[in-house]
Amino acid sequence: MKQYDVSGVGAGLAGLQCARLLGKQGLKVLLVDRKASLDQAIHTTGIFVRRTLEDFDLPEDCLGPPVRHVRLYSPARRSMDLESPHDEFRVGRMDPLYRRLLDHCLRAGVEWLPGARYTGLSTFKNGSVLRLDGPGFSRWVEARYVVGADGASSRIAKDLALDVNRDWIVGVEEVFEGVPLVGPPRLHCFLDPRLAPGYLAWVVHDGEQVHVGVGGRPSSFDPLNALQEFRASLNDIVDLNQARFVERRGGRIPVGGVLTRIANTRGLLLGDAAGAVSPLTAGGLDPCMRLSSFAARVIGEYLVHDDPAALASYSGELFRARFISRLWMRRVVSHVTQPALIELACAAMRLPVLNAFAWHVFFGRGSFPDMEYGLDGFLQPAKRVPA
Repeated sequence: MKQYDVSGVGAGLAGLQCARLLGKQGLKVLLVDRKASLDQAIHTTGIFVRRTLEDFDLPEDCLGPPVRHVRLYSPARRSMDLESPHDEFRVGRMDPLYRRLLDHCLRAGVEWLPGARYTGLSTFKNGSVLRLDGPGFSRWVEARYVVGADGASSRIAKDLALDVNRDWIVGVEEVFEGVPLVGPPRLHCFLDPRLAPGYLAWVVHDGEQVHVGVGGRPSSFDPLNALQEFRASLNDIVDLNQARFVERRGGRIPVGGVLTRIANTRGLLLGDAAGAVSPLTAGGLDPCMRLSSFAARVIGEYLVHDDPAALASYSGELFRARFISRLWMRRVVSHVTQPALIELACAAMRLPVLNAFAWHVFFGRGSFPDMEYGLDGFLQPAKRVPA
């Protein structure tokens, strides 16, 4: 049985980022994913916000053109434009980005095991034994610590007796290329409780790719039918007649905020598994990168010094205060089902005070967990909230 310092389950953005940093610390790391190839079944739209782009060295050739413009639509398709003086968003080309990060992991000494499904673990005094099943094989590996980056419905969370997500929306989108761009690159957001109950529909057009999607409460709509209807209504906004279909993405998006209990002496959770997604906007890539980087620091300290106290700072309870207001707004949004009320709210957003609020939602600089770089290059809890 092979022995590792850390076994990471799930090779999305969170798992790759954490494994890379753990490998750079000299730890023996195994990274496992049930997919045979990382370009299979991508779930995220891949929108990176300005603060992520400033704080993390993402490969330029894995990012689309910058987006500064947002257009918000009411249920009646009355629109309001927001514009930032900064490059606020860039859509990641997730296939090459994942491959690039995996290459960085391998260079850091991380061992890669694709096509292996995690099916359970047993614990012993100094760690855990994980069972991994793949086509024609079953393998048991021993790890001093386990990292669960296995998505919103994390099995690792259950097996480690950590918290699990219970509040989510379902999103589905289609990606196209070859769509003519009229005007600057733009993020279009549609508030329509009939098409996207409890969330929104969106179009992101950066001049290279177009992402068309819908999201909402899983009990209230059929995502594929809603996406088809939404796509058919976009003739006046984007011309998809000659577009080349690239792929369809979809999955659960946790919106209950960072879970309270996300670590113990056996392992910890990252990304969607930890609920590290904005409750209001459902944006998850920035908190994913920050939480994963901080987790690598915490795990390194714990394993090197064998000190459980090192895990105390990795607590969702410490992070949740950062987005209490967004949790309350999420609850309000999820229960507003009358188009007339949303129409009225959209009209009110043209007033200076509420317009500033809308501007803050799309272009605000806050994040959670709130992290800053330490002298060692790893993220750690910020001493103050950035302006």
